[in-house]
Amino acid sequence: MGKSFSFALLTFVGLAADAFAQQYTKDGEFLLPKDYREWVFLSSGYATAYSAANGSNSNMLFHNVFVNPSAYRSFQKTGTWPDKTVILLELRKSEANVSIDKQGRVQTDVTAVEAHVKDSKASTKGGWSFYGVPIGSDRGKKFPADANCFTCHEQNGSTDSTFVQFYPTLIQAAKQHSNYKETGH
Repeated sequence: MGKSFSFALLTFVGLAADAFAQQYTKDGEFLLPKDYREWVFLSSGYATAYSAANGSNSNMLFHNVFVNPSAYRSFQKTGTWPDKTVILLELRKSEANVSIDKQGRVQTDVTAVEAHVKDSKASTKGGWSFYGVPIGSDRGKKFPADANCFTCHEQNGSTDSTFVQFYPTLIQAAKQHSNYKETGH
């Protein structure tokens, strides 16, 4: 097998796996991709809260965000998310005084996983759907169209109802394509 054939085969396998970033059960549940931690890592927030009422010290979670690689590449070129984009939010507990760390906080157990999926054929509202994946499960149920996440994302998302303002590697692409709006001051 030549080097170019091996590279082409690996490229095809990578593209094929990414092409199925969003999969559903016959009942319409979202199937959590097993390899999502190998996707593009967009950002990690710590103790993120969107209102003063939610900003208590009891919510000291890390918010890790991943996106399927083909959607990331497309966003970099166009400044908007293509159909079949899957953005995954993984919430993790934080702990202090772990091992040799005497000052900071580190990530520990997963407490929740949510998916923000752009799928024109299966969307709930505006081309997007949200899904909650219970801990220990490989599938999640779709949130109803009146869920707070839709309103918050529509009002506060800087680009295509997503929080690109929190993803440093994407802000410039959105601005370059005039798809960025300033939010929340």
